[in-house]
Amino acid sequence: MLNHVGSHLRLVAFLLLISTYFTSLVQSICNSGCDLALGSYYIEQGTNLTAISRYMNTEINNIVKYNLYTTPDSIPCFERINVPFSCDCINGEFLGHVFTYELGAWDTYELVAKVLHANLTTADWIRRFNSYDPHRLPDGGNINVTVNCSCGDGSISKDYGLFLTYPLRPGETLDSVSSSVNLSSDLIRSYNPDFNFNQGSGLIYIPGRDENGNYPPFKPSSGDPRLSGGVIGGITIGVVAVVLVLAGFSYNGVYITKSKLLKNAQAQLMPIRAPTGSSIRSSESGGVSADGLTGITIDKSLEFTYEDLSIATDDFSLANKIGQGGFGVVYSAELRGEKAAIKKMDMQALEQFLTELKVLTHVHHLNLVRLIGYCVKGSLFLVYEYIENGNLNQHLHGLERDALPWSIRVQVALDSARGLEYIHEDSVPVYVHCDIKSENILIDKNFHGKVADFGITRLTRVVGRKSRLAGTFGYMPPEYVQYGEVSPKVDVYAFGVVLYELISAKQAIIRTDDPDDEPKGLVAMFDEVLSQPDRNDDLVKMIDPRLGDNYPLDSVQKVAQLAKACTHEDPRLRPNMRSIVLELMTLSSSTNQNLDT
Repeated sequence: MLNHVGSHLRLVAFLLLISTYFTSLVQSICNSGCDLALGSYYIEQGTNLTAISRYMNTEINNIVKYNLYTTPDSIPCFERINVPFSCDCINGEFLGHVFTYELGAWDTYELVAKVLHANLTTADWIRRFNSYDPHRLPDGGNINVTVNCSCGDGSISKDYGLFLTYPLRPGETLDSVSSSVNLSSDLIRSYNPDFNFNQGSGLIYIPGRDENGNYPPFKPSSGDPRLSGGVIGGITIGVVAVVLVLAGFSYNGVYITKSKLLKNAQAQLMPIRAPTGSSIRSSESGGVSADGLTGITIDKSLEFTYEDLSIATDDFSLANKIGQGGFGVVYSAELRGEKAAIKKMDMQALEQFLTELKVLTHVHHLNLVRLIGYCVKGSLFLVYEYIENGNLNQHLHGLERDALPWSIRVQVALDSARGLEYIHEDSVPVYVHCDIKSENILIDKNFHGKVADFGITRLTRVVGRKSRLAGTFGYMPPEYVQYGEVSPKVDVYAFGVVLYELISAKQAIIRTDDPDDEPKGLVAMFDEVLSQPDRNDDLVKMIDPRLGDNYPLDSVQKVAQLAKACTHEDPRLRPNMRSIVLELMTLSSSTNQNLDT
């Protein structure tokens, strides 16, 4: 046994010497970079040049001049633009550029790589250059985002000295790339000799044009690009992986099995590439982790396979479609003996998916929709409890629904306020929903309300910081629209609009059939009514006519006054949700008593 241990130790020592030799070789791979490289940035819907310039640490005008069709005021969706940056020799090891990115409340390494930097790098590659625990990224902290690049290769061609770091997208092939950039397949392959163009992901390097539309020639002083793109993973990591695997036998001389040795080696030597989506499974700690979404840990939610969800929805049949929002389509399903609702989202909605997943696995309240589980397989899926009576918008504005009695309207308002009070005051951490509207208030079989759709929720510690605008016009307060300021009072304002909807059954923004008429907000309409000397008569005209005379006017007046307070222009003068709950509790009690008598 000792002989076996001794031979393994000698082998480990030998391999460590090899590792040291190769590490010193790697450290001398490049000694200089080049002034300019380009990143091929794929434009998703909702992205703008301001955001890209922030992510890529460059001025908008600097981006514009390398994209002849692009101006600061217009940006094409679902196309690529070229973003310039310097290509540096990093620690003598490889050619790349380190961007600085300020983390937000919901950022993960995956989100930064896949969405914000358009797959120009990977989560694994970012993680290697940062010390933060991927499960505990600090809100507001800075991370390094390293993107590989190339400066050309004179042994291949001296005609090309500017190169594009080009992330392949699903469905792209060598031929399609060749056609799109108008370069021969042979030339592209010569710069990427070992790359598998059939995998639909990963980085390749393509000759690029300068700001004048020309291909600048190769400069001999450039670093050697043949060792620029992740060569560390091929040499240093590969050798160290073998050393670690062989050194991993226990001190008593028990050998690692051949299958485990191969498995460990394959895992260490696996090429770095962006995740394409796969299943989520339980973790040993009791939470769950997602392959390809490793920046989050989730508790108390079930894993579903794609096959589970497909069977439960009859392969996502249109007959099972029950709704559609900005981020996905919702289907009814029978899943593991429970009626459920499944939201199917495109991969582009990754940020919203991660946000909702995080929030709904941390907050649990009778008046918040319950998350059952999720799946990541080609698309993003969230599985919720099934809410029998749809959403409040359908009851107020849909012709196929009976009019909700006034007492039920007050009850739904109270239930929704309680859900918001919980996330504002009692949950840890506390949140701002940021998209409260009648569509996002669901009504269960007992006609109680539940707040839903937490895809753009913010942590309350972002209060005072500017946030990109996300929400629904007609429900957003002035300070949010004008300055992007987020606070719980954003939800209070939107809740006030919902109260006006409950009274009037009118949309938050009212449009007429006359093209000459400007749209009018519900808040402005009620402000006019409530500022009149004889407000009661005008208020009665605003009440949903489907109610007839079946309402206590005093109760309607108090709800209108509460809504007016909630939608005050100055957020400091709006009540908090706890005060609103107390007011609605009193109103609900008195309303029911009046109706009973």
